[in-house]
Amino acid sequence: MQKQLELTVPRMTRMHSQWDWLCLGLLIISSVTAEIEDGGVLGADVEVEDFDEESQQADVDKEESSLGVVYQTPKPTGDVYFAEPFDGELTGWVLSKAKKEDTDDTIAKYDGRWEVEELKENTVPGDKGLVLKSAAKHHAISAMLTKAFIFDKKPLIVQYEVNFQGGIDCGGAYIKLLSSTDDLDLEFFFDKTPYTIMFGPDKCGEDYKLHFIIRHRNPKTGEYDEKHAKRPDVDLKKFYLDKKTHLYTLVLKPDDTFEMLIDQSVISKGSLLEDMVPPVNPPKEIDDPTDKKPDDWDERPKIPDPNAVKPDDWDEDEPSKIEDLDAVKPEGWLDYEPQYVPDPSAKKPKDWDEEMDGEWEAPQVPNPKCATAPGCGLWVRPMKNNPKYKGKWKAPMIPNPNYQGIWSPRKIPNPDYFEDPHPFEMMTPISAIGLELWSMTSDIYFDNFIICSEKEVADRWAADGWGLKKLVASANEPGMFSQLVTAAEDHPWLWVLYILTLALPVGLGVLFCWPAKKTDEDFDLKKTDISMPVTKGGVKQGREELEDDEIDLEEEKENEDIGEDGKMKRRELEETEGQFIEDTNKMGRKAPPSEDESKYGEDDDEENEVAGRSQEEGDETNKSGSEDEVTAADEIAGSGDGPLKSVRKRRVQKD
Repeated sequence: MQKQLELTVPRMTRMHSQWDWLCLGLLIISSVTAEIEDGGVLGADVEVEDFDEESQQADVDKEESSLGVVYQTPKPTGDVYFAEPFDGELTGWVLSKAKKEDTDDTIAKYDGRWEVEELKENTVPGDKGLVLKSAAKHHAISAMLTKAFIFDKKPLIVQYEVNFQGGIDCGGAYIKLLSSTDDLDLEFFFDKTPYTIMFGPDKCGEDYKLHFIIRHRNPKTGEYDEKHAKRPDVDLKKFYLDKKTHLYTLVLKPDDTFEMLIDQSVISKGSLLEDMVPPVNPPKEIDDPTDKKPDDWDERPKIPDPNAVKPDDWDEDEPSKIEDLDAVKPEGWLDYEPQYVPDPSAKKPKDWDEEMDGEWEAPQVPNPKCATAPGCGLWVRPMKNNPKYKGKWKAPMIPNPNYQGIWSPRKIPNPDYFEDPHPFEMMTPISAIGLELWSMTSDIYFDNFIICSEKEVADRWAADGWGLKKLVASANEPGMFSQLVTAAEDHPWLWVLYILTLALPVGLGVLFCWPAKKTDEDFDLKKTDISMPVTKGGVKQGREELEDDEIDLEEEKENEDIGEDGKMKRRELEETEGQFIEDTNKMGRKAPPSEDESKYGEDDDEENEVAGRSQEEGDETNKSGSEDEVTAADEIAGSGDGPLKSVRKRRVQKD
């Protein structure tokens, strides 16, 4: 049993080791997959809206791409305030002739160029958009709405597409919903033109933004203030750099809540009353500007203990570091060798003029003799911390009994306080849409503007436009191998993970599937695992094996006195016994024990209870036949000489 346990432990250890390697391989593969996969918007607050795949048929010429995508100019369904797919002429759009104020005259003009053209990549034949073509210039273009939007009982939904075809360094792609005013002139649309809402992406440097700004009118003063929505918690970087067309949607509801979506996924939402900076409604109380802190106001929570006295043994003159007097100069220190020596291989330049440049000196290089020595030059004892050093004494700090807390001015009622319970309804109506942008990058693509009040209308509009672009872009995505290579170019350390990922399956396959070489331990384990019945004969045979050596020594000694005739008779006796045992095995019988052997019968019965009663019954059945054969064998054995008989007798007695 102990041997079986000893053989089982290594085998279990090998199995645990194999499972450890398998788990390690799965972890590495998971890390590579998590690093490369590119899908969805990160963030716990992202909510994916249902995408309406239904599209409305349009009576225009159909064009089919190589992928089988059929594009038709989208037509809005339901009530809309503005819709522009840019598939024809720029009808209704007005280029600004204004100049930007407080700017150098050379760049003040809004002379940036606009074009209507298809995408450069992932093109959908027949689908065109408005493209900002000039870099480092001011651009301004606008159009009137089909009808003005009034903030009453219907939500406002604004949606359009943007593609930064060349990436983006510094610039915006936001839109302005211009306020309805009597003096609104689109030809003089510029940065100071009043707007009600500004919405869209903006980026400069590493600051990636999604603007949602409202201009709120103060009911007491009549002035307008900009209120900015809090920044989303989602990383927006990918939308600016992947050169794909993305869908931007703003939903502003009459209950003063809002949602901002990218690609129909909610990335930010909130309330006009709670999530705008600064707040729409000012605080009821403000700090009194005339209140000042008293001169004797004590804001110190702790002060030095005035009763503390410096101890007599406090020595402020002790240095913080002292020489280590126990230090010993290392053996082999080269005191007279400098740390740096002139470079013996250096040569004076041919154009060196000593009168102009001075005496030439070879550059200094580390002394090669110091490389094999503990050090070179004058040896100085190292410094160690001074155990007597205490520094400048300071009185311990205690709670200030005169502490009055941090002073703050008293509060007074805010004279400018007002409460706007429904800022949605107080917003200025919208009558135009405009793009007023500055960008250091060209080829910014805009498409499929829509302003409506029903989310279903905006979803159908997106399905007919942005949905096809997304389908084409997905079909043109590079294969997995190309994505792996691209990711490794940005992160070279991924090559190590790739190699491990490829090598692990092979290694694990060999580890689990390759036939292991059988050892002697395995054979011994198999033998010990076999459950064999225990019989009287087995017990007797084991006892004989343990005493064989002693008997053999006695027989060798007696054989010296037997002579040649005795040896021949003994060989005949052994052959007869062997034939008898063979015949007995063929008949499936077992010889009964001798008289001397029967002495151990009771003990053997107790030791061999595991043999079962069926084995005992078989032994009794064969008993009669075995006794006759044993008797015959004894008679044959008895026909030998005296010495052989004595040997036989002693063997039986010994057993």
